[in-house]
Amino acid sequence: MLRITVGFDQRESVTYHTFCQSVLSRSSVPVCFLPLALNSLTGYKESHLDGSNDFIYSRFLTPFLCDFDGWALYVDGDMVCLADINEIFAFADPTKALQVVKHDYLTTSTTKYFGNKNENYPRKNWSSVILWNCSHPSNRVLTPRLVESSTGKFLHRFNWLDDSEIGELPIEWNWLATEYENNYDAKLVHYTLGSPCLSDYSDCSMADLWHDEFKKTTQGIKG
Repeated sequence: MLRITVGFDQRESVTYHTFCQSVLSRSSVPVCFLPLALNSLTGYKESHLDGSNDFIYSRFLTPFLCDFDGWALYVDGDMVCLADINEIFAFADPTKALQVVKHDYLTTSTTKYFGNKNENYPRKNWSSVILWNCSHPSNRVLTPRLVESSTGKFLHRFNWLDDSEIGELPIEWNWLATEYENNYDAKLVHYTLGSPCLSDYSDCSMADLWHDEFKKTTQGIKG
């Protein structure tokens, strides 16, 4: 069974359900989802004040939540999966502490959802999809206390690791809608500037894919 932790923000909770549906409709193996809802993370208190969403720091609790055992995938909630999620686990490299898409780009927009600033910084969006080797000894430092007390720079640049411990994933597994050109062959499409569930982004690049998956989550509901 594949374990997937998913960024969750009550302000756009529909993105979580839409992402899960996109995975479930294509997965060839059982999956277990864990939404990172702050109210459910006992033992962790979010004290950071610089977050654009509720899961900007809690994602780094994934190894801890998995008892530092096995493999797990973290994804931001504002995505849709267009392939069998089991395929990304096939890239698991036991010599690495984690694996990410190593984006190298400058943003096309100075603002993003909810009016948040969208600044350029090293390793931007690397942490939005993380294939975690939860058993790797270097990840055992990621306790709730460490995550609570660490800066965004330390966590999102993976500064607890040596660079040799950071493996790579194909870019198709974290394709940035709007920031990159349209790619309907992508495996995971990431609406990093704003999910199509928000009115300001309802017609953004590749939004049709998100709306198609959203319809699948509500097809049994009669209005």
